[in-house]
Amino acid sequence: MICLTRDVPPHVPRPHLNATLRETETVTPLELFYDLIFVLAVTECTALMAADPTWHGVAQGMLVLSLLWWAWVGYAWLTSVVDPEEGTVRFAMFMAMAATLVVALCIPRAFDDLALQFALAYAFVRAGQILLFVVGSRGDPNLRSSVMGLAMSSAIGVGIIVGSTFADGALQGSLWVLAIVLDIGGPYLFGAEGWKLVPRHFAERHGLIVLIALGESIVAIGVGADGKVDGGVITAVVLALGLIAGLWWSYFDVVAIVAADRLEAQPVGRRQNEMARDSYSYLHLPMVAGIVLLALGLKKTLAHLGEPLALVPAAALCGGVGLYYLAHIGVRLRNIGSLNRERLALAGLVGALTPVARHIPALATLGVVTGLVWLVIANETLRNNEWRQEIRHAAHRAEHAPD
Repeated sequence: MICLTRDVPPHVPRPHLNATLRETETVTPLELFYDLIFVLAVTECTALMAADPTWHGVAQGMLVLSLLWWAWVGYAWLTSVVDPEEGTVRFAMFMAMAATLVVALCIPRAFDDLALQFALAYAFVRAGQILLFVVGSRGDPNLRSSVMGLAMSSAIGVGIIVGSTFADGALQGSLWVLAIVLDIGGPYLFGAEGWKLVPRHFAERHGLIVLIALGESIVAIGVGADGKVDGGVITAVVLALGLIAGLWWSYFDVVAIVAADRLEAQPVGRRQNEMARDSYSYLHLPMVAGIVLLALGLKKTLAHLGEPLALVPAAALCGGVGLYYLAHIGVRLRNIGSLNRERLALAGLVGALTPVARHIPALATLGVVTGLVWLVIANETLRNNEWRQEIRHAAHRAEHAPD
């Protein structure tokens, strides 16, 4: 465990904004409250794609999701440095939540008549994060240097997004891509030596955001059913929930535990920060994107159970699951240096199912994808059960060990 606090005599008041303020590994209620706004934002991304189920609509949804993700990641790093519930930080978080809510409300028309409102609200969200980082890095030159690098890449990215509001079509989309690449690439180019984090807290934050994305896919089931409850819908709901449960199992059964252990075991400083950046800030984005694409596929599947899916919804359903598992493979490669061949085969199989899905009922496609996911889970569980139990029980003992 990393301790970012210092011993302070009882008669000396603690500073409200300091890089050493994070005292616990536990995610705070205010962080969970902030994530509720992200729920709406993810829902709006799915709605944006569902309203225009074309490659163009999917591309727009993924661009918006990438921007939202990087804003959320910034606050995940921030709250591993400062306690979000202490002093003026609490009110700053409320303001960031309000701005994020405005961003979410603008998403359906973020490329049209609400582009400027979206960009300005997003700029406010990012500026608040940088400001809190600047104040929180007082007395820590290394952290302050890293924050200044982040501020530069953020300013460039946000500036391009604001500038893109004066363009449209392919040019507007290209500017978004450029902004996202420059912004997300900033921490890679400027180095990771100066950042601070509490590993268990950081890992838990990302696990919770995966849960939020899975929750959005459950919401998509309800929206797709549109109030109909017959035999076909019930079958589809059971299969869809089974698929979502499989994705949950694939991450939380062992992967989340091992990834958190690996992060905590790294030497404090550059190596630990780079693993956090790569495994969580970068590789969890395609994981969440895969779930959001799956949500789109489930929504269209529930609406057209007996008909074949169109190309884009089929690609969203099958490709979303494939992308999710490719992200898992990336995390394992980054953390352990080995390849999970079973999950790689699964990603390939569900991706290859896309053209088949255009010729069979949507319900059948859902059934095949769900069956493949659980086939791999069963094989992994039976083959590695002894190791799996050891990992899970060790995590349970550590969680309930006395201080």
